[in-house]
Amino acid sequence: MKSKIKKIKLIVFDVDGVLCSGDISYLDDGREIKTFDVQDGMGVTLAGMAGLKTAIITGRKSPAIERRAGELKIDAVFQGSFNKSEPYRQLKQQFSLSDEDICYIGDDVLDMSVLQQVGFSVAVANAREEVKAICDYVTVAYGGRGAVREVIDLILKRQEKFSDLIKKLAEQ
Repeated sequence: MKSKIKKIKLIVFDVDGVLCSGDISYLDDGREIKTFDVQDGMGVTLAGMAGLKTAIITGRKSPAIERRAGELKIDAVFQGSFNKSEPYRQLKQQFSLSDEDICYIGDDVLDMSVLQQVGFSVAVANAREEVKAICDYVTVAYGGRGAVREVIDLILKRQEKFSDLIKKLAEQ
């Protein structure tokens, strides 16, 4: 696992169940509410500061996803992607990467096609059992509750980038 993590240049996230808890709430006017974890967001920011690319591939569409991706400076966003293999192929081409350069974090069966291709596959703690069974790593934290930060910290520590980033932030 250590050698797989050292090669990672791009981290790809599902949204519902990974960046969010998976709960979907609707207001009376039909608008959707998504809740994002602040520490996960800081993890995405740290990944960017360390020179890692980030991307979202999600089966649903939501203005909240665009907003959060913009706030976190996520490099690529694919919404409404029920078949996640095509956006994944586009990401590899866009960033000139191979499978071994990519980490994908997922939670449900729609993520399995990509999880089986990437260099480092991750299931969140509350993922479906079928997903956990095919992944290199299963988080301790739940999706939308720190799982993304857990994975990013793991990658940055294995790539020996974490301490320098934390030190740099503490000096600001």
